[in-house]
Amino acid sequence: MTGTAFLFRNRIVPILLFALLALVPAYAAFTDDRFILLFVTRILVLAIAAVSLDFILGIGAMVSFGHAAYLGLGAYAVGILADSDIWAAWISFPVAILISGLFALVTGAISLRTRGVYFIMITLAFGQMAYFTATSLSAYGGDDGLTLWSRSEFFDTGLFSDDTSFYYLVFGVLLAVTLLLKQIAGSRFGRVLKGAKQSEARLHAIGIDPYRYRLAAYVIAGMIAGLAGALMANQSEFVSPAYMSWQRSGEILVMVILGGLGSLHGAILGAVAYLSMEEVLSGYTEHWRLIFGPLLILVVLYGKGGLLGLIKGGDKS
Repeated sequence: MTGTAFLFRNRIVPILLFALLALVPAYAAFTDDRFILLFVTRILVLAIAAVSLDFILGIGAMVSFGHAAYLGLGAYAVGILADSDIWAAWISFPVAILISGLFALVTGAISLRTRGVYFIMITLAFGQMAYFTATSLSAYGGDDGLTLWSRSEFFDTGLFSDDTSFYYLVFGVLLAVTLLLKQIAGSRFGRVLKGAKQSEARLHAIGIDPYRYRLAAYVIAGMIAGLAGALMANQSEFVSPAYMSWQRSGEILVMVILGGLGSLHGAILGAVAYLSMEEVLSGYTEHWRLIFGPLLILVVLYGKGGLLGLIKGGDKS
């Protein structure tokens, strides 16, 4: 990749992307369109989950097909606490992150003992285990899900209750998460993950065990996805087992691939593109995936590096 292409992909594109997202509330207020504000808020929430998956997939080559489990765990943590009349965000959000992190630690410790398709299948199995556990929680709605009668509270502020304030909260979380993961990816920790992706044998030869690094990265990604789940529960004011389904995991995976693996902000672009196309195409037909599927194939075949590759005309060495 040339210096100009690198600067464009890794500096200009994310700046433009976040600048446009920051202007959405102003556009919604100008056009008096509340729907666009709520819709893009949903995009940003799922973008947080997509960025967390891109961290372990694009950098660490861990193809998790159960990533939505952490999204659902974070959402259910908020929903169950709200059902117990605990609305304080400073309680529910740390609980959501902690539970997701613990689940990632336990399942990751087992899953990361495997490689390739076996890793994919075992993460899928753990994800479905969480899904069926949620459907069995009849006290919290079971298959029908759980309705939240209000959003979380942050002391006496309207941070969650006001749509615009909540949008900027989610936007700020997405920005902070992206910057944090970029810092981690550029650190020694990130270099070990990239090295393990290329050759584990070489790392073992110099006395580095990549397992611990991969497990730590897996837990970090799970905690961030749990945070996204807590935000999703507030955004939709509803919690459902569908948040944990393998279909949702597949959608998040598609967002990452569509935007461009390994760039982190590419996952955000992928989330914007995927959900926008879903909204537009579903307005024409309920079989919108029949149209979206071939479009995705074209991007994969002709856009090396996903949408980021298409934007800059493909990588050139």
